[in-house]
Amino acid sequence: MRIAIIGSGYVGLVSGACFADFGHEVVCVDRDARKISALRAGGVPIFEPGLEEIVAANVRMQRLSFSTDLAEAVRRADAVFIAVGTPSRRGDGFADLSFVHAAAREIARALSGYTVIVTKSTVPVGTGDEVERIIRELRPDAEFSVVSNPEFLREGAAIADFKRPDRIVVGANDERGAKAISELYRPLYLNQAPILVTGRRTAELTKYAANAFLATKITFINEIADLCEQVGANVQEVARGIGLDNRIGSKFLHAGPGYGGSCFPKDTLALIKSAQDCGAPVRLVETVVAVNEQRKRAMARRVVAACGGSVRGKSIAILGLTFKPNTDDMRDAPSISIISALQDAGARIQAYDPEGIEQAKAVLQDVTYTNDPYACAEGASALVIVTEWESFRALNLARLKALLANPVVVDLRNIYLPDDMREQGFTYDSIGR
Repeated sequence: MRIAIIGSGYVGLVSGACFADFGHEVVCVDRDARKISALRAGGVPIFEPGLEEIVAANVRMQRLSFSTDLAEAVRRADAVFIAVGTPSRRGDGFADLSFVHAAAREIARALSGYTVIVTKSTVPVGTGDEVERIIRELRPDAEFSVVSNPEFLREGAAIADFKRPDRIVVGANDERGAKAISELYRPLYLNQAPILVTGRRTAELTKYAANAFLATKITFINEIADLCEQVGANVQEVARGIGLDNRIGSKFLHAGPGYGGSCFPKDTLALIKSAQDCGAPVRLVETVVAVNEQRKRAMARRVVAACGGSVRGKSIAILGLTFKPNTDDMRDAPSISIISALQDAGARIQAYDPEGIEQAKAVLQDVTYTNDPYACAEGASALVIVTEWESFRALNLARLKALLANPVVVDLRNIYLPDDMREQGFTYDSIGR
C-alpha cells in the first residue's frame, strides 16, 4: 500500500520506517525543510537504537522517501497517517490540537479517491470526530474513512515495539476503514499480534488510559519506596513480591526519581482536563501527577541531605540527563527539576549523558558538561545517578572514589548494591532500601 505520514518526528519517523520495512511505499512529510533535507542526506534527527539502519535500508530500496509536499503525498496515498505533535496547551494542560486540525485541512484539500485517514498522534476523545467534520466540511465530495490507531512505542525500544507489539488498536466507525488498517498490519500476522478493533472514541481513550495506568504504577512504587525507608524494608524485594502476581505484573515497578518523557506527563494532564470537562474527574490520576511533580524536587533535597545539609559552593556530579536510557529525549526529564533545585541551593553542576547532552543544553543553564563519567566525578562532593544507562552499571568504583572530593553516591535508580558500595568505602544512598 502507499502511505503518507504527516509529521516526521519520533512517532512519524519510526512508523514510516517500519511500514516501509514491511514492504509498503512510504512518504514521510514535514514542513521543516531542514529536517527533510537532513533525512534525505541520511541523517536521523533523533537517537533510537536501530532506527538509522532501518531508515537507510528502506531509502536504498526506494520504499521510504521524505518530502515537504503534503498535497502530492496525500494524492498518491491509500492511507494518510497524522503523526504531528500534541503538546500540552499553556494554561490548562489540555492537548494542543492545532497541528492535528491544520493537517486535517491540508489533507482534505488534496484527497483523491478513497483514502483512509489515520490519527496516530495521541489525541483526546472526540478528536477523530472533529477531523472527520473538518474534512467533510471542506470536501463533501471526498470518499474517506477516519480511523484511530494509537501508538504504544517505548522510546529506546520503538522498533521492537512496532514489529512485535503486544496489541494493535484500531478505532473505526466503518468496516471499510477497519479492514484497510488491518491490511496495513498484515505482515505482523506471523507474529500473532492481536488486532483489537473498537469504536473510534474507545481507541482514543485506550491510549490515555494505558499511559495513565503505567504512570500510576510508577508513582505507587515510588511511594512504597518512601515507606520502605521508614520501616526498614527493601522496595526491590517488595516490587518482586507483588510483581510475580500475574494480576499486577513486574513492569513499571522500579522505584526512582519520578516519570518524565514525551508521553506520561502531557498525556496524564490531557486526560485530567478531558475528564474535568466531561464532569467525570479522574481523581487518582490527578494525585499521581501531583505526587510525581513533588517527587522530582524531593530528590534534590535527598542529595542535599547526603551532602551534610548544604550544597552551597559544592560541585555535584550528575550521571544521566535524559528521562530514560537509550534515548536523547529531555522532555520533562527528572534531571531538569533535580538540577534546577540543586542550583537554587547554591550547587555547581557537572554532568554527563551518553546521548542527551546537546538536547540538555537547550533546557539547562550553567551546567558543565563532560565527556565521560569519570571526568564528571572529578572534584565533586557527591555523585548522583539519575538515569540508568547500561554504561553506568559497571563503573570502576575505586577510580570513582579517588576522583570524588567526597565518596558520596546518591543512586536514584538502585543500580548498585548497598553492601558493595559500603565495602568500597562510599557513603551510599539509594531509593527504598
